[in-house]
Amino acid sequence: MAKCIILLVSALCLFSLLSIAHGDERFFVEGKIYCDTCRAQFITRASQYMKGAKVRLECRDREGGSLTFSVEGETDESGTYRLQVEGDHEEEICEIVPLKSGNPDCNEVNQDYFLRKSARISLTKNNGIASPVRAANPLGFMKKEPLPECPEVLKELGITPSGLV
Repeated sequence: MAKCIILLVSALCLFSLLSIAHGDERFFVEGKIYCDTCRAQFITRASQYMKGAKVRLECRDREGGSLTFSVEGETDESGTYRLQVEGDHEEEICEIVPLKSGNPDCNEVNQDYFLRKSARISLTKNNGIASPVRAANPLGFMKKEPLPECPEVLKELGITPSGLV
């Protein structure tokens, strides 16, 4: 009887090690979506994190660019999304793409300037990051018209509003 228990425990340990070796990786991508209320193309003290914004994580083959993995999510009341990702995507280019704003008055993505249209993320354990959580850079939508306090906000940062969108 003792030999059977030892054999069973040994087999369970072996299967556990095999699952680790075969890369049953699971990652969590977290990030924030904000409303750029000053049209500054970066977060300011007047920016507002956005509830109900939709995002998609897309992983594409490096060679042909074909879509290999995709998952969508939505931001909570703090403007934060959390996406679960299965598997290692070391050989792919993975990016978070904002799909839809949670605020109809703040839904513009500037195509001409440097406001990020996506956030690239590394989804592999072969990059020196021990945690399964990956933090994506914040992404924003621009408000149609800047808030009245924006010139003061930008002046505090040493920026003149003339060069902004």
